[in-house]
Amino acid sequence: MSAFRALSLAIVRGFLRDKASLFFALVFPLMFLVLFGGLLGDRSQSEVDLVQVGDVPVLDALSPEAAEAFEDTFAVTRTDDLDGALAQVRSGDADVAVVMEDDTLVAHFTLTDQVAAAVTQGALRAFVDGTNVAVLARETGSPPPYSLRVQQVEDDSLSTIQFVTPGLLGWAVAMSAAFGAAATLQGWRQSKLLRRLQLAPVSTRTVVSARVAVTLGIALVQMAIFLGLAAAAFGLQLSGAWWAAVPLLVVGTLCFMAVGLLAGALARTTEGAVNAANFMVLPMAFLSGSFFPLDGAPTWLQRLSDLLPLKHLNEGMLDVMVRGEGASAALAPMAVLAGFAVVITLLAARLFRWETV
Repeated sequence: MSAFRALSLAIVRGFLRDKASLFFALVFPLMFLVLFGGLLGDRSQSEVDLVQVGDVPVLDALSPEAAEAFEDTFAVTRTDDLDGALAQVRSGDADVAVVMEDDTLVAHFTLTDQVAAAVTQGALRAFVDGTNVAVLARETGSPPPYSLRVQQVEDDSLSTIQFVTPGLLGWAVAMSAAFGAAATLQGWRQSKLLRRLQLAPVSTRTVVSARVAVTLGIALVQMAIFLGLAAAAFGLQLSGAWWAAVPLLVVGTLCFMAVGLLAGALARTTEGAVNAANFMVLPMAFLSGSFFPLDGAPTWLQRLSDLLPLKHLNEGMLDVMVRGEGASAALAPMAVLAGFAVVITLLAARLFRWETV
Protein backbone atom coordinates (compact mmCIF):
# COMPACT_ATOMS: atom_id res chain seq x y z
CA MET A 1 0.00 0.00 0.00
CA SER A 2 1.46 3.39 -0.99
CA ALA A 3 2.13 6.04 1.62
CA PHE A 4 -0.40 8.38 -0.02
CA ARG A 5 -3.17 5.79 0.11
CA ALA A 6 -2.36 4.80 3.70
CA LEU A 7 -2.38 8.41 4.85
CA SER A 8 -5.61 9.15 3.00
CA LEU A 9 -7.35 6.17 4.60
CA ALA A 10 -6.08 7.20 8.03
CA ILE A 11 -7.42 10.74 7.58
CA VAL A 12 -10.79 9.40 6.37
CA ARG A 13 -11.06 7.07 9.38
CA GLY A 14 -10.27 9.96 11.68
CA PHE A 15 -12.93 12.07 10.01
CA LEU A 16 -15.54 9.32 10.32
CA ARG A 17 -14.73 8.79 14.00
CA ASP A 18 -15.09 12.50 14.73
CA LYS A 19 -18.85 12.89 15.20
CA ALA A 20 -18.62 16.68 15.42
CA SER A 21 -16.84 16.90 12.06
CA LEU A 22 -19.40 14.58 10.47
CA PHE A 23 -22.27 16.65 11.86
CA PHE A 24 -20.97 20.03 10.72
CA ALA A 25 -19.80 18.76 7.32
CA LEU A 26 -22.93 16.84 6.34
CA VAL A 27 -25.88 17.05 8.73
CA PHE A 28 -25.76 20.74 9.69
CA PRO A 29 -25.82 22.12 6.12
CA LEU A 30 -28.58 19.67 5.17
CA MET A 31 -30.68 21.04 8.03
CA PHE A 32 -30.49 24.45 6.38
CA LEU A 33 -31.43 22.96 3.01
CA VAL A 34 -34.50 21.30 4.50
CA LEU A 35 -35.39 24.49 6.41
CA PHE A 36 -35.11 26.78 3.39
CA GLY A 37 -36.75 24.24 1.10
CA GLY A 38 -39.71 23.90 3.45
CA LEU A 39 -40.09 27.63 4.12
CA LEU A 40 -39.68 28.80 0.54
CA GLY A 41 -41.17 25.86 -1.32
CA ASP A 42 -44.58 27.50 -1.82
CA ARG A 43 -43.31 31.07 -1.95
CA SER A 44 -44.66 31.67 -5.45
CA GLN A 45 -48.15 30.72 -4.32
CA SER A 46 -48.41 33.29 -1.49
CA GLU A 47 -51.25 35.80 -1.62
CA VAL A 48 -51.80 39.16 0.03
CA ASP A 49 -54.51 39.04 2.72
CA LEU A 50 -56.90 41.91 1.92
CA VAL A 51 -59.94 42.96 3.95
CA GLN A 52 -62.61 44.74 1.87
CA VAL A 53 -64.78 47.06 3.97
CA GLY A 54 -68.24 47.60 2.45
CA ASP A 55 -68.78 48.04 -1.27
CA VAL A 56 -65.72 48.92 -3.35
CA PRO A 57 -66.94 49.84 -6.87
CA VAL A 58 -63.45 50.23 -8.28
CA LEU A 59 -62.83 46.52 -7.73
CA ASP A 60 -66.20 45.56 -9.16
CA ALA A 61 -65.33 47.49 -12.33
CA LEU A 62 -62.23 45.43 -13.08
CA SER A 63 -62.08 43.79 -16.50
CA PRO A 64 -62.32 39.97 -16.57
CA GLU A 65 -58.56 39.66 -17.09
CA ALA A 66 -57.80 42.14 -14.31
CA ALA A 67 -60.30 40.45 -11.97
CA GLU A 68 -58.57 37.10 -12.52
CA ALA A 69 -55.18 38.66 -11.80
CA PHE A 70 -56.62 40.35 -8.70
CA GLU A 71 -57.88 37.01 -7.38
CA ASP A 72 -54.44 35.48 -7.95
CA THR A 73 -52.79 38.33 -6.02
CA PHE A 74 -55.16 38.93 -3.12
CA ALA A 75 -57.06 36.69 -0.73
CA VAL A 76 -60.13 38.84 -0.08
CA THR A 77 -62.22 38.86 3.10
CA ARG A 78 -65.31 41.09 3.19
CA THR A 79 -66.66 42.94 6.21
CA ASP A 80 -68.60 46.09 7.15
CA ASP A 81 -66.57 46.77 10.30
CA LEU A 82 -63.76 49.23 9.52
CA ASP A 83 -62.38 49.22 13.07
CA GLY A 84 -62.25 45.44 13.09
CA ALA A 85 -60.47 45.45 9.73
CA LEU A 86 -57.88 47.94 10.98
CA ALA A 87 -57.35 45.79 14.07
CA GLN A 88 -56.62 42.78 11.82
CA VAL A 89 -54.00 44.80 9.92
CA ARG A 90 -52.35 46.00 13.15
CA SER A 91 -52.20 42.47 14.57
CA GLY A 92 -50.77 41.02 11.36
CA ASP A 93 -53.83 38.89 10.55
CA ALA A 94 -54.31 40.91 7.34
CA ASP A 95 -51.88 42.77 5.08
CA VAL A 96 -54.17 45.59 3.99
CA ALA A 97 -57.72 46.88 4.51
CA VAL A 98 -59.42 48.85 1.71
CA VAL A 99 -62.47 51.09 1.87
CA MET A 100 -64.06 53.55 -0.56
CA GLU A 101 -64.31 57.21 0.44
CA ASP A 102 -66.28 58.96 -2.32
CA ASP A 103 -64.28 58.19 -5.48
CA THR A 104 -61.04 57.36 -3.65
CA LEU A 105 -59.86 53.89 -2.69
CA VAL A 106 -58.18 54.15 0.71
CA ALA A 107 -55.76 51.35 1.61
CA HIS A 108 -54.77 50.96 5.27
CA PHE A 109 -51.51 49.07 5.76
CA THR A 110 -48.77 48.52 8.34
CA LEU A 111 -45.04 49.11 7.97
CA THR A 112 -44.18 46.03 10.02
CA ASP A 113 -43.17 44.37 6.74
CA GLN A 114 -42.01 47.22 4.53
CA VAL A 115 -41.39 45.04 1.48
CA ALA A 116 -44.89 43.54 1.61
CA ALA A 117 -46.37 47.01 2.18
CA ALA A 118 -44.60 48.40 -0.89
CA VAL A 119 -45.67 45.45 -3.05
CA THR A 120 -49.28 45.76 -1.85
CA GLN A 121 -49.44 49.49 -2.57
CA GLY A 122 -47.93 49.02 -6.02
CA ALA A 123 -50.36 46.23 -6.89
CA LEU A 124 -53.43 48.19 -5.74
CA ARG A 125 -52.27 51.30 -7.60
CA ALA A 126 -51.85 49.23 -10.77
CA PHE A 127 -55.36 47.79 -10.47
CA VAL A 128 -56.89 51.23 -9.86
CA ASP A 129 -55.02 52.69 -12.84
CA GLY A 130 -56.16 49.75 -14.96
CA THR A 131 -59.78 50.31 -13.94
CA ASN A 132 -59.54 54.02 -14.80
CA VAL A 133 -58.18 53.19 -18.24
CA ALA A 134 -60.90 50.58 -18.83
CA VAL A 135 -63.66 53.03 -17.80
CA LEU A 136 -62.29 55.77 -20.05
CA ALA A 137 -62.01 53.29 -22.91
CA ARG A 138 -65.67 52.32 -22.53
CA GLU A 139 -66.77 55.95 -22.38
CA THR A 140 -64.76 57.02 -25.43
CA GLY A 141 -65.37 53.84 -27.38
CA SER A 142 -61.67 53.34 -28.18
CA PRO A 143 -59.56 50.55 -26.68
CA PRO A 144 -56.34 51.32 -24.77
CA PRO A 145 -53.40 51.76 -27.19
CA TYR A 146 -51.05 49.49 -25.19
CA SER A 147 -51.29 46.24 -23.27
CA LEU A 148 -48.92 44.11 -21.21
CA ARG A 149 -48.02 40.45 -21.50
CA VAL A 150 -45.56 38.93 -19.02
CA GLN A 151 -43.48 35.82 -19.65
CA GLN A 152 -40.97 34.08 -17.40
CA VAL A 153 -37.56 33.55 -18.99
CA GLU A 154 -36.86 30.34 -17.08
CA ASP A 155 -38.61 27.03 -17.49
CA ASP A 156 -42.02 26.95 -15.80
CA SER A 157 -40.91 24.01 -13.67
CA LEU A 158 -38.28 26.07 -11.83
CA SER A 159 -38.93 26.61 -8.14
CA THR A 160 -37.28 28.54 -5.32
CA ILE A 161 -35.15 25.55 -4.36
CA GLN A 162 -33.29 25.96 -7.68
CA PHE A 163 -31.80 29.22 -6.47
CA VAL A 164 -31.32 28.24 -2.81
CA THR A 165 -29.37 25.01 -3.31
CA PRO A 166 -26.21 26.39 -5.01
CA GLY A 167 -25.70 29.06 -2.36
CA LEU A 168 -26.19 26.66 0.54
CA LEU A 169 -23.90 24.12 -1.12
CA GLY A 170 -21.20 26.77 -1.57
CA TRP A 171 -21.47 27.74 2.11
CA ALA A 172 -21.37 24.09 3.24
CA VAL A 173 -18.24 23.34 1.22
CA ALA A 174 -16.55 26.57 2.32
CA MET A 175 -17.31 25.86 5.98
CA SER A 176 -16.13 22.25 5.84
CA ALA A 177 -12.92 23.03 3.94
CA ALA A 178 -11.96 26.03 6.06
CA PHE A 179 -12.74 24.37 9.40
CA GLY A 180 -10.97 21.16 8.43
CA ALA A 181 -7.80 22.90 7.25
CA ALA A 182 -7.68 25.22 10.27
CA ALA A 183 -8.18 22.44 12.80
CA THR A 184 -5.72 20.13 11.04
CA LEU A 185 -2.93 22.69 10.80
CA GLN A 186 -3.25 23.88 14.38
CA GLY A 187 -3.76 20.35 15.74
CA TRP A 188 -0.68 19.04 13.97
CA ARG A 189 1.33 22.02 15.18
CA GLN A 190 0.23 21.64 18.80
CA SER A 191 0.98 17.92 18.83
CA LYS A 192 4.41 18.53 17.25
CA LEU A 193 3.36 16.29 14.35
CA LEU A 194 4.55 18.86 11.84
CA ARG A 195 8.05 18.68 13.28
CA ARG A 196 8.02 14.89 13.32
CA LEU A 197 6.91 14.78 9.70
CA GLN A 198 10.17 16.43 8.74
CA LEU A 199 12.00 13.38 10.11
CA ALA A 200 9.54 10.80 8.77
CA PRO A 201 10.28 8.74 5.65
CA VAL A 202 7.09 10.16 4.09
CA SER A 203 7.54 13.43 2.20
CA THR A 204 5.64 16.55 3.23
CA ARG A 205 4.17 16.69 -0.27
CA THR A 206 2.60 13.25 0.25
CA VAL A 207 1.05 14.29 3.57
CA VAL A 208 -0.35 17.52 2.13
CA SER A 209 -1.65 15.73 -0.97
CA ALA A 210 -3.48 13.17 1.18
CA ARG A 211 -5.11 15.92 3.27
CA VAL A 212 -6.17 17.80 0.13
CA ALA A 213 -7.50 14.66 -1.56
CA VAL A 214 -9.63 13.75 1.45
CA THR A 215 -11.03 17.30 1.68
CA LEU A 216 -11.91 17.27 -2.02
CA GLY A 217 -13.56 13.88 -1.60
CA ILE A 218 -15.66 15.21 1.29
CA ALA A 219 -16.70 18.19 -0.84
CA LEU A 220 -17.82 15.94 -3.69
CA VAL A 221 -19.78 13.75 -1.26
CA GLN A 222 -21.42 16.90 0.11
CA MET A 223 -22.36 17.91 -3.41
CA ALA A 224 -23.85 14.50 -4.23
CA ILE A 225 -25.91 14.40 -1.03
CA PHE A 226 -27.06 18.01 -1.41
CA LEU A 227 -28.20 17.63 -4.99
CA GLY A 228 -29.75 14.21 -4.34
CA LEU A 229 -31.80 15.46 -1.39
CA ALA A 230 -32.84 18.67 -3.15
CA ALA A 231 -33.94 16.70 -6.23
CA ALA A 232 -35.77 13.98 -4.33
CA ALA A 233 -37.46 16.11 -1.66
CA PHE A 234 -37.93 19.51 -3.30
CA GLY A 235 -37.89 18.91 -7.06
CA LEU A 236 -34.51 20.41 -7.92
CA GLN A 237 -33.85 20.36 -11.67
CA LEU A 238 -30.36 21.03 -13.02
CA SER A 239 -29.49 22.71 -16.30
CA GLY A 240 -27.57 20.98 -19.06
CA ALA A 241 -24.10 22.18 -18.00
CA TRP A 242 -24.50 21.38 -14.32
CA TRP A 243 -21.45 19.11 -14.46
CA ALA A 244 -19.27 22.24 -14.80
CA ALA A 245 -20.04 22.86 -11.12
CA VAL A 246 -17.76 19.92 -10.23
CA PRO A 247 -14.42 21.52 -11.27
CA LEU A 248 -15.73 24.83 -9.93
CA LEU A 249 -16.40 23.17 -6.57
CA VAL A 250 -12.92 21.62 -6.57
CA VAL A 251 -11.24 25.01 -7.07
CA GLY A 252 -13.56 26.57 -4.48
CA THR A 253 -12.61 23.87 -1.97
CA LEU A 254 -8.92 24.59 -2.50
CA CYS A 255 -9.61 28.29 -2.02
CA PHE A 256 -11.33 27.76 1.32
CA MET A 257 -8.69 25.31 2.44
CA ALA A 258 -6.34 28.26 2.01
CA VAL A 259 -8.70 30.36 4.17
CA GLY A 260 -8.51 27.62 6.80
CA LEU A 261 -4.70 27.60 6.61
CA LEU A 262 -4.72 31.36 7.20
CA ALA A 263 -6.98 30.90 10.24
CA GLY A 264 -4.71 28.13 11.55
CA ALA A 265 -1.62 30.27 11.02
CA LEU A 266 -3.13 33.17 12.97
CA ALA A 267 -4.46 31.15 15.92
CA ARG A 268 -2.55 29.53 18.79
CA THR A 269 -5.00 26.76 19.68
CA THR A 270 -7.24 24.40 17.75
CA GLU A 271 -10.35 26.06 19.19
CA GLY A 272 -8.99 29.46 18.23
CA ALA A 273 -8.30 28.26 14.68
CA VAL A 274 -11.85 26.94 14.26
CA ASN A 275 -13.29 30.15 15.68
CA ALA A 276 -11.13 32.22 13.35
CA ALA A 277 -12.31 30.18 10.37
CA ASN A 278 -15.90 30.63 11.50
CA PHE A 279 -15.31 34.39 11.83
CA MET A 280 -14.11 34.46 8.22
CA VAL A 281 -16.66 32.15 6.60
CA LEU A 282 -19.96 32.95 8.34
CA PRO A 283 -20.08 36.71 7.59
CA MET A 284 -18.91 35.89 4.08
CA ALA A 285 -21.91 33.59 3.63
CA PHE A 286 -24.34 36.39 4.50
CA LEU A 287 -22.50 38.88 2.27
CA SER A 288 -22.20 36.47 -0.67
CA GLY A 289 -25.83 35.51 -1.18
CA SER A 290 -25.64 32.03 0.32
CA PHE A 291 -28.83 32.50 2.36
CA PHE A 292 -30.66 35.28 0.50
CA PRO A 293 -30.07 37.36 -2.65
CA LEU A 294 -28.31 40.71 -2.41
CA ASP A 295 -30.29 42.41 -5.19
CA GLY A 296 -31.97 44.75 -2.71
CA ALA A 297 -28.78 45.50 -0.75
CA PRO A 298 -27.07 48.92 -0.95
CA THR A 299 -24.69 49.38 -3.86
CA TRP A 300 -21.65 49.62 -1.59
CA LEU A 301 -22.52 46.28 0.00
CA GLN A 302 -22.88 44.62 -3.40
CA ARG A 303 -19.45 45.99 -4.40
CA LEU A 304 -18.01 44.66 -1.14
CA SER A 305 -19.44 41.21 -1.84
CA ASP A 306 -17.57 41.16 -5.16
CA LEU A 307 -14.33 41.07 -3.15
CA LEU A 308 -15.30 37.82 -1.41
CA PRO A 309 -14.41 34.41 -2.89
CA LEU A 310 -17.68 32.79 -1.79
CA LYS A 311 -19.64 35.28 -3.92
CA HIS A 312 -17.84 34.05 -7.05
CA LEU A 313 -18.34 30.40 -6.09
CA ASN A 314 -22.07 30.95 -5.55
CA GLU A 315 -22.56 32.94 -8.75
CA GLY A 316 -20.63 30.43 -10.82
CA MET A 317 -22.70 27.51 -9.54
CA LEU A 318 -25.93 29.44 -10.11
CA ASP A 319 -24.88 30.11 -13.71
CA VAL A 320 -24.14 26.52 -14.64
CA MET A 321 -26.65 24.71 -12.40
CA VAL A 322 -29.73 26.93 -12.67
CA ARG A 323 -29.46 29.81 -15.13
CA GLY A 324 -28.74 27.59 -18.10
CA GLU A 325 -25.33 29.08 -18.91
CA GLY A 326 -22.76 26.97 -20.70
CA ALA A 327 -19.72 25.40 -19.11
CA SER A 328 -17.65 28.45 -20.09
CA ALA A 329 -19.54 30.47 -17.46
CA ALA A 330 -17.58 28.60 -14.78
CA LEU A 331 -14.17 29.63 -16.13
CA ALA A 332 -14.10 33.20 -14.79
CA PRO A 333 -15.19 32.21 -11.24
CA MET A 334 -12.63 29.38 -11.28
CA ALA A 335 -9.87 31.82 -12.24
CA VAL A 336 -10.90 34.25 -9.48
CA LEU A 337 -11.06 31.47 -6.88
CA ALA A 338 -7.66 30.13 -7.97
CA GLY A 339 -6.23 33.62 -7.59
CA PHE A 340 -7.69 33.91 -4.10
CA ALA A 341 -6.26 30.49 -3.22
CA VAL A 342 -2.72 31.45 -4.28
CA VAL A 343 -2.73 34.84 -2.53
CA ILE A 344 -4.25 33.53 0.72
CA THR A 345 -1.89 30.51 0.80
CA LEU A 346 1.14 32.78 0.38
CA LEU A 347 -0.17 35.03 3.15
CA ALA A 348 -0.72 32.01 5.43
CA ALA A 349 2.80 30.75 4.72
CA ARG A 350 4.17 34.18 5.56
CA LEU A 351 2.35 34.28 8.90
CA PHE A 352 2.89 30.63 9.87
CA ARG A 353 5.14 29.77 12.80
CA TRP A 354 6.31 26.25 13.56
CA GLU A 355 5.87 26.64 17.28
CA THR A 356 2.97 28.17 19.24
CA VAL A 357 4.01 30.83 21.71
